Amino acid sequence: MAAQEPVGDGAETARVSLLYDPKVRALVAQVALILLVIWLGYSMVNNTLVNLEKQSIASGFGFLGTTAGFSIAPTLGTFIVDYAEESSYGSAFYVGLFNTLLVAFIGIILATIWGFILGVARLSNNWVIAKLSTVYIETLRNIPLLLQIFFWYFAVLRSLPNPRESVEFGANIVLNTRGLFMPRPLPEAGFGWVSIAILIGLVGTFFMRRWAHQRQESTGEQFPVFWTSVGLIVGFPILVFLVLGMPLDWQIPELRGFNFRGGMVIIPEFMSLLLALVLYTATFIAEIVRAGILAVSHGQSEAAHALGVRSGPTLRLVVIPQALRVIIPPLTSQYLNLTKNSSLAVAIAYPDLVSVFAGTVLNQTGQAVEILLITLAVYLTISIVTSVLMNWYNAKMSLVER
Repeated sequence: MAAQEPVGDGAETARVSLLYDPKVRALVAQVALILLVIWLGYSMVNNTLVNLEKQSIASGFGFLGTTAGFSIAPTLGTFIVDYAEESSYGSAFYVGLFNTLLVAFIGIILATIWGFILGVARLSNNWVIAKLSTVYIETLRNIPLLLQIFFWYFAVLRSLPNPRESVEFGANIVLNTRGLFMPRPLPEAGFGWVSIAILIGLVGTFFMRRWAHQRQESTGEQFPVFWTSVGLIVGFPILVFLVLGMPLDWQIPELRGFNFRGGMVIIPEFMSLLLALVLYTATFIAEIVRAGILAVSHGQSEAAHALGVRSGPTLRLVVIPQALRVIIPPLTSQYLNLTKNSSLAVAIAYPDLVSVFAGTVLNQTGQAVEILLITLAVYLTISIVTSVLMNWYNAKMSLVER
């Protein structure tokens, strides 16, 4: 019989080998790091609570139900939330949140459109258009955004005439130092059907575009998607609106004393912030678009031209779809930057989330920890949602190997 090795020596060898196993050591290091992070987090929270208690500062989120007692400049946020001085701090939070989302959403759409135009214009064969686009891009993207906000607010909009000498654009639209005043729509009974018609138009456009794409893939025939979409989204609701007898009234702004009353107003703070964000961010988007177009092989354009396709359809149907896979990832970063840069609104007193909630509410309540945590969580959530949506769109637009 063969001699058997001592059992004790084998167990000791196994224990020694575990200590030198890279996987085991990596696992131990990760567990130790996690425990250290948990301990540091617990220590920070515990020290914060102890210090707050020593200074007799209340903690918790009960302050959100307390009466705010301060007014907020008239915006779409105050209109939707129906905010007044008697409203709570929670209502003030929603006003600031909506105003932040509003300027970010509109800014992203306008910056994307203007950025695409600039990016294509910089590659134009027209020397004047290409050079003007280059000068615009190189100038505005090298000027700090805060200075651009100040320029539009103090140098442009603050130099407008006073309400008694307002600039009129017809149809009861006036512009002055207090803002842009316009008639306010007042829906009447039956207007809900118009809203339903708009929703039906949007859904119909979505399915129509999918059908048109499949039809073009199978037959090669193009369908007039644009004009059909206009008919569904605009024409159909207008038809329903007329059939129902135009169930909509208008509240006209009127000059009373030193300011206009009634109607709706776009305050100069919003216009200044939006203009600066759009014009500044569009310069970076333009460079991204230019790089994406240059990344597409020139042979693609030559092949399209050889088939008799004009330059405009070639750019729209051949070049841009292929360039999107290069454009979308850095475009996501610009969308996130625009959203976060909107917090500079506090410099001109636009009532966004930072100005209203992390500014006025924090000063009145002293709940710095809770308010800053909520503000940080809001911006983090907006960024994550934006990234998820853009990653989904990027995956949808990426080339699929056959």
